[in-house]
Amino acid sequence: MRWCVSIGAVLFAGAMLGGDVASFAAPNASSPFPAQLTPRSADNQTAPAVDVELILAVDVSYSMDMDELAIQREGYAQAIVSKEFLQALKSLPNGKIAVTYFEWAASSDQKIIIPWRLIDGPETADAVANEIMKTPIRRASRTSISGAIYFAMPLFEENPYHGLRRVIDISGDGPNNNGAPVTGARDAALEKGIIINGLPIMVKEPSYSTMDIENLDLYYEDCVIGGPGSFVVTIKDREKFKEAIRAKLLLEVAGRTPEHRVVPVAAKEPRVSCLIGEKIWQDRWGR
Repeated sequence: MRWCVSIGAVLFAGAMLGGDVASFAAPNASSPFPAQLTPRSADNQTAPAVDVELILAVDVSYSMDMDELAIQREGYAQAIVSKEFLQALKSLPNGKIAVTYFEWAASSDQKIIIPWRLIDGPETADAVANEIMKTPIRRASRTSISGAIYFAMPLFEENPYHGLRRVIDISGDGPNNNGAPVTGARDAALEKGIIINGLPIMVKEPSYSTMDIENLDLYYEDCVIGGPGSFVVTIKDREKFKEAIRAKLLLEVAGRTPEHRVVPVAAKEPRVSCLIGEKIWQDRWGR
């Protein structure tokens, strides 16, 4: 079963950005798990309410060049302080979200850049954007999307805010090639009622040295994202990098969970092997 992004949300983001920034794709709801939020502890239940708990998980593997990493950082910082984002924030029932930002590479390499922060208006948005920009840019080896998901899940339990939705936003330019298979991590997150959205970065031609693949967008759709209203925004033009990030954050803030429980149909065979990254790595380096 495939679930489309809210038409209103897409039109809203598209109108803000001229409608030609990136391609939007509905999610692959192949996981057998129900998309329901798991109960929180007593401490979490009394925590201040926010509309979204949003984890920004950002790829810093060596396949990302320094220019891409800088644009990616700037894109998130500028999106958070944009007029469109702040207007979307005001339209929410609580008018606030909680955000944390971490960078990832190998299965054992994740670094929190911004711990949980509340964004409820221009001042708090500016503070978060400044925190993102002041941290030195780094690069690291391997690509473990599964490691990023497993690292992200416990962060929700550490969040001092209680959201109506929990979302992991994963950006990256290659398939999983390290750590556990990505589908197991995705399914574990969906079982906890967590939504995963994707931002596949496809601004370079696939090459032997970077392990890029031609259909990274399909890989993200079929192997990475999931949950009610989940989606992929694909970046294929370096000049549109920042605008695509802004469109994605707008959709995440404006997103809505279906009123009725999602009951997925039988799993559909992925269009791209969910182990393609591991296979490429094995074929080239034999380990």
